[in-house]
Amino acid sequence: MLYRGRRAVNKSQRGRKGEEQAAAFLEDAGMRIIARNVRSSVGEIDLVALDDQTIVFIEVKTWSVYPIEELSYGIGEKKQRRIIETAKYFLFSHRKYSDMAVRFDVIFIGPEHITHLASAFMECT
Repeated sequence: MLYRGRRAVNKSQRGRKGEEQAAAFLEDAGMRIIARNVRSSVGEIDLVALDDQTIVFIEVKTWSVYPIEELSYGIGEKKQRRIIETAKYFLFSHRKYSDMAVRFDVIFIGPEHITHLASAFMECT
């Protein structure tokens, strides 16, 4: 039982470190981080950034076990819906961004690389 608790802390720390790496990566690419860990009743968004006139909602995946080809395990349809609904909540709460173009990205933090998947998914109507 103690092992589980220790493992959860390590996973949490790894996730925070991955989010910090992703934020630095995006800022180096010219994006501006405007929010972190946005929560709503249905989900969470790791990072929110501005890329020129586009607001970008970013999911960060820090995985050492799975290859990038298996990303769908972590960003399935249910997770995408939660991110999209949380983005709507964010835009409703921050109306100054509501007229901007919207994009959903995923940052994959691997053991030796960072992969940025711009427009990784979108809302389907």
